[in-house]
Amino acid sequence: MGLPRLILASASPRRRELLGTLGVAFEVVVADVVELEEPATDPRLMVAHNAALKAEWVAARHPEAFVLGADTTVFIDEQSLSKPRDGAEARDMLRRLSGRTHLVFTGLALRSPRAGWRIDQGVASEVTFKRLDEAIIEAYLARVHTLDKAGGYGIQEHGDLIVASFTGSLSNIIGLPVETTKQILTRCGLLS
Repeated sequence: MGLPRLILASASPRRRELLGTLGVAFEVVVADVVELEEPATDPRLMVAHNAALKAEWVAARHPEAFVLGADTTVFIDEQSLSKPRDGAEARDMLRRLSGRTHLVFTGLALRSPRAGWRIDQGVASEVTFKRLDEAIIEAYLARVHTLDKAGGYGIQEHGDLIVASFTGSLSNIIGLPVETTKQILTRCGLLS
């Protein structure tokens, strides 16, 4: 008997790429759920809820597998910035983040109904933006598709234009904290 199946419950290409760096075989099943995106909700609770929602939806359909769900948000001024609806909202988000420090929260949820595993973990990182003028914002938006990224930016794509510094996990800021994910998968026996 081989290793149990690992399923990533996420449509994010960045999460797929990051999970792939761990060298574990996995497949992707996108959860058909409506995520909680309430800007005033505690961001830690929101990402934990959404990660669990995705993992549990997929695990209910694949109870023999180990299912990993994740959700990431950007948090500033007591509000979460999810994915922008359009270019105008992406511009507004970048203006709001300009010259300031914000937090990036990711919730991780691992579910395996048959094996009895239920793990929830949260990771936080801090990002400080450079001061951005309109020309830099337009240059950044011309280079990066931002509508699928929390906060309207991706640190891994032309981050040098907008990011002054960060502390904590870089992979968390991208969307999947690899270090924490590795610990979770090791605990479950999916990685040695």
